[in-house]
Amino acid sequence: MTLIASTLQAFFTERLTQHRQASPRTVAAYRDTLKLLLQFIHTRTGKAPSQMDWDDLDADTITAFLTHLEAVRHNSIRTRNLRLTAIRSLFSYAALRHPEHALLIARVLAIPPKRFDKRIIEFLNQTEVDALLAAPDPRRWEGRRDRVMFLLAVQTGLRVSELTGLTCGDVTLADHPNIRCHGKGRKQRVVPLDPTTSASLQTWLNERGGSSNDPLFCTRTGRPLSRDAVALRLATHARTAAAHCPTLAGRRIHPHVLRHTCAMALLQAGVDTTVIALWLGHAGIRSTDAYVHADIQIKERALALTTPATVKPGRYRPPDKVLAFLESL
Repeated sequence: MTLIASTLQAFFTERLTQHRQASPRTVAAYRDTLKLLLQFIHTRTGKAPSQMDWDDLDADTITAFLTHLEAVRHNSIRTRNLRLTAIRSLFSYAALRHPEHALLIARVLAIPPKRFDKRIIEFLNQTEVDALLAAPDPRRWEGRRDRVMFLLAVQTGLRVSELTGLTCGDVTLADHPNIRCHGKGRKQRVVPLDPTTSASLQTWLNERGGSSNDPLFCTRTGRPLSRDAVALRLATHARTAAAHCPTLAGRRIHPHVLRHTCAMALLQAGVDTTVIALWLGHAGIRSTDAYVHADIQIKERALALTTPATVKPGRYRPPDKVLAFLESL
């Protein structure tokens, strides 16, 4: 019998931090998953996490935990699959250190992710964008900050983590205005800024002050905004905007909708999907295909290029008695 404590600690300190150089967000996501798993097992068995053995983490227990996430915690299937990914990563590492538990580990690694329906992406049209940007109160410091932040998100398509991670030094407003961000997968990219966004950022930087290492969008105390804070501010302003734009009423507008809005604007302007993938920091153009599926205008233009069918509606009737006999069989 081998306790899991030492392997669990080495998984974070060696595998994730040193070998894979995982980002802090990845480490935090894996940490939260394993905390939930150990708490779930503790509730079922009464064992303290430091006393748990690998036999306490068999395939049946992991499956029960995944069911618990959906049924009790009301997690989505996507979240359930992300939790499973973290667990499988731990067990893949454990397979190298504990060959004596190879059968148990293999059964856990064989648990498949759950399939789910892929919905059409949500995005805003120009009227809805204008209403959203007009919602923050320009008389308040937070309102002016939020308007510039959402304008930047719509124009650049930054992820919310990239948006909150920006510093004042990441903004260039010289000859070729652009924003530099650290994206998913430790990838850096530069996104150009249009004149409207550049002017708004210049005004904000003049009011914001601070050094180049200070967060671009911060609280009144100078701390970076959290992802939850950005989502809350966006939801609040979306409700305000719904009073003047009825199509926003009842819709759940989250920060990723602004990213989708940027991608759809580029696609409808005729920008190639390869360029859109580079603009958004996608690993490949397959991630950009979802926007093509969501754009009804592209499909309508494709329909207009086709030749309408000339076949008259009606039931097929065989022209010959022998064919009629065969058709009746």
